[in-house]
Amino acid sequence: MERLYELFDVKLKNTPLNFKRFLYQKIDWENRLISIQGARGAGKTTLILQHIKERFGVPSNQVLYTDVNHLYFSQNTLMDLADRFYKTGGKYLFLDEIHKYQNWSVEIKQIYDTYAGLHLVFSGSSILEILKGEADLSRRVVSYHLPGMSFREFLELDQGLVYESYDLETLLKEHMRITHSVSETIRPLEYFGHYIRYGYYPYFIEGEQVYTEKLLNTINLILEVDLPAIERIDFNNIQKLKNLLSVVAASVPFKPNTQKLAGLTGVSRQTIIRFFSLLAKARLLLLLQQATKGIRKLGKPDKIYLNNTNLMYALSPENPNTGTLRETFFFNQLQPGHRVELPGSGDFLVDGKYVFEIWGKGKGMKQISGLDQAFIVKDDIETGAPGVLPLWLFGFLY
Repeated sequence: MERLYELFDVKLKNTPLNFKRFLYQKIDWENRLISIQGARGAGKTTLILQHIKERFGVPSNQVLYTDVNHLYFSQNTLMDLADRFYKTGGKYLFLDEIHKYQNWSVEIKQIYDTYAGLHLVFSGSSILEILKGEADLSRRVVSYHLPGMSFREFLELDQGLVYESYDLETLLKEHMRITHSVSETIRPLEYFGHYIRYGYYPYFIEGEQVYTEKLLNTINLILEVDLPAIERIDFNNIQKLKNLLSVVAASVPFKPNTQKLAGLTGVSRQTIIRFFSLLAKARLLLLLQQATKGIRKLGKPDKIYLNNTNLMYALSPENPNTGTLRETFFFNQLQPGHRVELPGSGDFLVDGKYVFEIWGKGKGMKQISGLDQAFIVKDDIETGAPGVLPLWLFGFLY
């Protein structure tokens, strides 16, 4: 256990406080049991260590952070750690990479129920299904999800420019005022193209030269480590998942023919649908379905996108389609806080209320003419007009 404290001290010393993800201020750290989920590389570990550093300053017997993938847990259980920590004065225990620990939900529940004065924060992959774990944590845990970086956050980390975020309703009503205010200090389009290619994951600060390589490594770790740790997936199916991701990347937005894909990959149609779901939970895909109810919601998606534009450049680097880049950015920035579906007319239906047409060459108002609450979203413009919003502005939702 002493070694865990030593590693904790090293990590804390190397944790910067100059930039914090948007979720940092939204977490109620006073809750006794907190779950932070998100895609690999989104910044969960840094967020936790920043909270510890800002609140507690230096390590003490009252606080401990550890990665549960450490060798310590090859001979000790989470319960062993919690018991020793609590009996030596521990009050705040932070457990990272929880999805790599078998039966994690059972032991988390036991720790929570046994040590009444202990505050417990655990982080893990976005694939985790907290409410469907082997132990019932739903009445105990408060869950938060950390997506990749927004365009607004990218501007803060890359340029030191701090802007407030806006909820969707405010953005739609006051977009002309907001864009005017932002464009008084910067030219948004000067940085937007860079974000589209390199800005979704915080490690872009390590340099563009290594960004794509790190992103491809992240994808491999998700498929080869995170998914098998949570789902029952053997090596052959991991390879089939990689092949499926490559097929989608080559032709996004992908309109799946599950029967054909089943024949190509040698798995059943239902397995293909399950694979799509897993890749979406892993934040590698975005699934778009028609705005329908009932059993059809359980079927295959109508269109499939890669989760973000950076993935498009990493997996299909030869001139990604501009129209698809626009749609992917919009879908990606709306998806964390809103329900996004495929409407009868237009490109996206958001929260069952707003219809958006993503402007591209040759497209016009006729696709959404006559619809209430319908908007044109246009790339390559700095400010908008009534009913027309610049695409980059949707990067200010969080």
